[in-house]
Amino acid sequence: MSIFDLFWLFFIVTSLLPAIQKRMLEAARLKLIHDLEQERKSRVITLIHRQETMALLGFPVFRYIDIDDSEEVLRAIKLTDPDVPIDLILHTPGGLVLASEQIAHALCRHKAKVTVFVPHYAMSGGTLLALAADEIVMDENAVLGPVDPQLGEYPAASILKVVEQKDINEVEDKTLILADVARKAVAQVRTRVETILSEHMPPERARAVAQALSEGRWTHDYPITVEEARELGLPVSTEMPDTVYKLMTLYRQPAQRRPSVQYIPVPYRAGDEKPRG
Repeated sequence: MSIFDLFWLFFIVTSLLPAIQKRMLEAARLKLIHDLEQERKSRVITLIHRQETMALLGFPVFRYIDIDDSEEVLRAIKLTDPDVPIDLILHTPGGLVLASEQIAHALCRHKAKVTVFVPHYAMSGGTLLALAADEIVMDENAVLGPVDPQLGEYPAASILKVVEQKDINEVEDKTLILADVARKAVAQVRTRVETILSEHMPPERARAVAQALSEGRWTHDYPITVEEARELGLPVSTEMPDTVYKLMTLYRQPAQRRPSVQYIPVPYRAGDEKPRG
């Protein structure tokens, strides 16, 4: 075999390796999903958004909840018998309000128990999906977030604040138009959240929680902890199955030249002899 043949063999193997690795990763994910379904006697759906490294080129693609996600989740719910519980594993920064509301509405309509698992975070539209669940299972350090609508790069509540504080004659027409849209957006989201929460708590409480989450009380990236979620009256548990954590390890962040976080990936328990450098 010549050097030229070895070069082509190396090129072919290198080209096929990413596809093989991807298929193996998909198989490992499906196995854990199947194991969790067998353990909980439920339909497991994952909605996990991380930076995905594209084959060969290697640049990150940022993911958010979009219409494609809502179509897939709605299809999975449609394929699930009404008497079969649904477990939704969420890891997302949020996304389109339309897509999030579609999924939340479908979860509310499902007759059997709906459980949402949040191993790390479910912000904005992800929180809207969590509110539709009968039970929210969070890691002790996981967080949810406010659902106040955003208009482009600005929070809707902040746009309304500007119009309230300035003389209307000093406000540009474009800002007034944005304020009109912002007022409608806040009202729509508050009404939707209140409707969703009314499935799980008294109407008065649902109204108060919906207002707190949608009025712009906090910045949009404010982390709502387990304790704060419970204070709001949300049905939060911290009994996270180990299988969910194992599944999350199969959704890795793209590799970097120098890792920003590094540790020995084994559990440490009190009394165990620790590895020494």
